[in-house]
Amino acid sequence: MRFKSIFSNSFGILISRVTGLGRDIMMTSTLGASVWSDVFLMAFKFPNLFRRIFAEGSFTQSFMPSYVASRQKGVFAVAIFLRFMLIIIAFSFLVTLFPEFFTKLLAWDWGPDLISKTAPLTVINFWYLDLIFIVTFLGTLLQYKEHFFTTAFSTVWLNIAMIACLIYYAKSSPETIVYALSFSILVGGLLQVLTHLFAIRKKGLSKILIGGWKYRKVKDVRQEESKFKKLFIPSVVGNSTAQIASFIDTSLASFLVAGSVSYLFYANRVFQLPFAIIALAITTALFPAISKAIKNENETLAFANLSKAFWLLNLLLGVSVLGGILLAEPIVWLLFERGNFTPQDTRNTADVLMMYMVGLIPFGLAKLFSLYLYAMHKHIKAAKIAVISLVINLIFSVILMQPFGAAGLALAGSIGGMAQMVLTIKEVGWDRFVEIIKNIKTLYFLIGMTIFGIILYFINQFLIHLIR
Repeated sequence: MRFKSIFSNSFGILISRVTGLGRDIMMTSTLGASVWSDVFLMAFKFPNLFRRIFAEGSFTQSFMPSYVASRQKGVFAVAIFLRFMLIIIAFSFLVTLFPEFFTKLLAWDWGPDLISKTAPLTVINFWYLDLIFIVTFLGTLLQYKEHFFTTAFSTVWLNIAMIACLIYYAKSSPETIVYALSFSILVGGLLQVLTHLFAIRKKGLSKILIGGWKYRKVKDVRQEESKFKKLFIPSVVGNSTAQIASFIDTSLASFLVAGSVSYLFYANRVFQLPFAIIALAITTALFPAISKAIKNENETLAFANLSKAFWLLNLLLGVSVLGGILLAEPIVWLLFERGNFTPQDTRNTADVLMMYMVGLIPFGLAKLFSLYLYAMHKHIKAAKIAVISLVINLIFSVILMQPFGAAGLALAGSIGGMAQMVLTIKEVGWDRFVEIIKNIKTLYFLIGMTIFGIILYFINQFLIHLIR
């Protein structure tokens, strides 16, 4: 297992997420959990949905195996980039022409006044998708070279642009702030592109892309393109379900009390910190190695990497789960309770955070074992599992949203994650899973987590007494 790659990826993500939390803390202080914060977050949700579906997971997981196997890597890469870029630009123009229609898809229960406020922001924010696809494409090429830091770190530029905007416009009206934030997102996206272009040149990949452009009409890559197309659609389905579930949760939250969208967003931001730093960092760093091992028909090496990552993932995520559940209110209080963010907002967000944290290990393990399926080109199997978990998520969302509010929506997501984990492990093979956990490490893990949980419980009681 490549610990250097994992560390560099985790470190880059850590810096990115910490600055992201700083950005969110400033947002809560400036906008609170208000109508204008809901409007901005709803507009930003739309490009984020498509960014995560098309530009990140699905693209990388279908592009990487095809790129590894391609004999004309430069030509293949350029051909795929041009096709995607044209489609995304066309879609961006479509959103620009019909902003209220697309905004209404986000918030079913919002009236004409809120839709009219959100629609212009939806247009501005959506163009971020075009920039971030370029980032994702270049980042995937860097991943092939086992360079992860640039992509992991690059989101810092987005956060810095937004933080600078919040500082400059802190005393402006909420409407001015959300418009300025939307334009700062485009500035941050442009800085991300420039950072990746510099890394591409430094790693010597610019020659491959220039050669791919030069010979794109001469070299035949139709076979590689055909393989990519067969992998991409199932990969889109497999990677989109979590984002679609989040998208639907945001829309369902619009039926609940004011601020529910914000509670989900802020709690999810805290949840995403350990998930990204640990689960995404480990799986992203492992994927090129597993893909290359499978291509070389060395399944033993691929599974050995998977097994080592399993224990590292469980240890780090287990600590995060206990901390996130037992210290939920102090964490939210420390990060967000200032300015317009009230103690009641803290309690509501903490309830949501606890429900999200229930699913942290299941989501992490589902992500880990799905790597094996994608490397084996079993994208259709992974897609079917993801769809089943989405259906389970939606059923429980409808059931739990009324009695438990936004926390019920978060719990439904965790239940969907558990279903995805079980089904993914079943597809990889229960015998292999049992082989991993049939180890003295399992006992040590359970004892260690129990002791750590008891310690955190008493720390939480002390902190709650202190802050309240």
